[in-house]
Amino acid sequence: MAKKPVQLDENGKRAFGMRDCLAYAAGDLGCNMSFALKGTMAIFWTQFMKLDLWYSLLLIVVQVWDAINDPLIGSIVDADKRQYKRNKFLQYIWAGSIGLIVGGACCFLPFPNAPVWAKMIIFIAGYVVWDAFYTVANVPYGSLLSLISSKPADRASLSAWRSVGSIGGNMLPMIILPFIIYDSNNNLIGERVFIAALIMGVLGFICFQFMIKNTEIREESDVKLDDSVKFNVIEAMGNFLKNRPAVGATLAAMGMFIGMQGATTAVTVLFQSYFKNVQASGIVQMFAMIPIFVFTPLARKMVVKYGKKELATIGAICSLVASVLMFVLPMTADGKGMVIYVLCQLINSLGMGIYSTVSWAMMGDAIDYNEWKTGKREEGTVYALHSFFRKLAQGIGPALVLAVMVALGYIGANEGNQTIEVATNMRYLVPATYTFSALMQFVGLSLVYNLDKKSLAEMNEALAERHAKA
Repeated sequence: MAKKPVQLDENGKRAFGMRDCLAYAAGDLGCNMSFALKGTMAIFWTQFMKLDLWYSLLLIVVQVWDAINDPLIGSIVDADKRQYKRNKFLQYIWAGSIGLIVGGACCFLPFPNAPVWAKMIIFIAGYVVWDAFYTVANVPYGSLLSLISSKPADRASLSAWRSVGSIGGNMLPMIILPFIIYDSNNNLIGERVFIAALIMGVLGFICFQFMIKNTEIREESDVKLDDSVKFNVIEAMGNFLKNRPAVGATLAAMGMFIGMQGATTAVTVLFQSYFKNVQASGIVQMFAMIPIFVFTPLARKMVVKYGKKELATIGAICSLVASVLMFVLPMTADGKGMVIYVLCQLINSLGMGIYSTVSWAMMGDAIDYNEWKTGKREEGTVYALHSFFRKLAQGIGPALVLAVMVALGYIGANEGNQTIEVATNMRYLVPATYTFSALMQFVGLSLVYNLDKKSLAEMNEALAERHAKA
């Protein structure tokens, strides 16, 4: 049977299609194979390793490494002018994927009887190793979206499929792991977490290799109005802070991750000690993801019709309504209360689905906005700073929420047997965290991000004319 010829676009590149979407989705699936277990980190280090409040303080300390790590890697990528066989972003992703095979497991070295000082060293060292490799893979990966296609509809598809990859990478451990890493008394078995992290590292590596093999680069990564201008990392950071779309999208992402990551430990304790069924947490979260899958196939058409900013703002409003309802409705510690929790999470997930399916496309537009205003494409630095603030939220959010949990009576040594007062406090802390998260998303998307449908069309037209002249 004759092989079907590959369709080419006007520039002689392979035409954009489902292959690109699946490859890009596989990249975030690979990232989340490593990242998904971070939600278990607080339970591991407080309940299994017995660090309690020390963990909260250490988590803030390692964010200093993030402050150096993300912008540094991004600036290195932007300043790298060497010629690679395919693309420099893909080369960095390949290198990062190698380290992530064992990087995630370094965060879950099971030595519960070690001295406190040794545990602190193990945590910091493990986190630094994992975070370095994760950044080397993730920052270039995020920068690729703006290079795969310049068309808004294509970027919307890539962003939507990235969300599918992210959800898949989160759902696998979310659903399966509670049945594996917790015993019949709702207590964590730390050694199993370490083994799971190793397995997920290998799966992530396979996903990255699939993405690298099937990614087509269609746009230039170093377009400049003046090639004599040298890269300046300080100037690039200043440009980021002046970039309203980048700042708005980053603020919204920080809000989203404060909700997703900040509430994770409180949600686990909620199911351990309030609903008294931690294994059910994965199934409940799986149902909550249904609206995201429902909306993803519609994202491309909805973006073309309404615009990314407009859709994302509606999503933030849905999440805000759901979070308030979860707080005020009578969510009792029984099956009825769990049903209320699931219904509120369905509405919240609808809002998250609307936003998350376009969020990465919005960052791709923010990278273009940087070029529009400054004449420079600084994909690595723009995305790295976006990634830094996102990871700051992922670290500071859980640390602050854990500090609040301790203030409300949470004791890690009690594992899944917290008092009814503590369990009830978690019942209110979870929706309070979600509400704060949704408010941040709404402010970032509706008040700061300024690329609505009309402005985006104007920017794309101006950039097309500039590139044609260059």
